Amino acid sequence: MNFSSFADFIAMGNHGVYVWTAYGISLAVLILNVALPVLARRRYLQDEARRLRREESK
Repeated sequence: MNFSSFADFIAMGNHGVYVWTAYGISLAVLILNVALPVLARRRYLQDEARRLRREESK
């Protein structure tokens, strides 16, 4: 790929909106594939710690 300017690179031959939207959606999916399991694990560990404290206090 040979672009004469940065603006031509961004425009991607008049397909820039499609190309950059596709990159953005792909990046969002990759971030969610990492973040959601990490957050779910943290929530699970907090719930288990809370449950164990409740059982110990009985």
